[in-house]
Amino acid sequence: MELRLARPADAEAIRAIYNHEVEHTTHTFDLEPRTLDQQRAWLAERTGAFAVLVAEIDGRVAGFASLSPYRDRPAYRTTVEDSVYVDRTCRSRGVGRALLSGVVEAAANRGFHSVIGRIVGGHEASIALHHACGFRVVGTEREVGRKFGRWLDVVIMQRLLP
Repeated sequence: MELRLARPADAEAIRAIYNHEVEHTTHTFDLEPRTLDQQRAWLAERTGAFAVLVAEIDGRVAGFASLSPYRDRPAYRTTVEDSVYVDRTCRSRGVGRALLSGVVEAAANRGFHSVIGRIVGGHEASIALHHACGFRVVGTEREVGRKFGRWLDVVIMQRLLP
């Protein structure tokens, strides 16, 4: 497996992984699949401090992770939010852990102090992944999302960086 910064040419592979989650899971609260243009724009917004990493296995994108601004007010500038998505055919192979560890390292190298993971309640694999990478649960927002006719909680996990 190779970890690297995402390139514009990765937009379609990232979109395919993400859109599967949009259409079939509650792992993202997006309700509509992204178009290729939307995915390209999302990727372009995450350059510089806000990295996107991809994991490649045998030349194919197996997953991606990103850092995004946590909130828009100036006092939050040292905090970022992570996202990690792994192609369903590549799970249980260490891809998620490599990606999350990679974006945490990228956040530290870019001078951020805090990384927040916002995980849908009940997504035990993502909660365990974040816990394994040094995150701790700091709270739960109850019934803040609605998808597939269900109310959804969000578990907030945080890792402080040196």
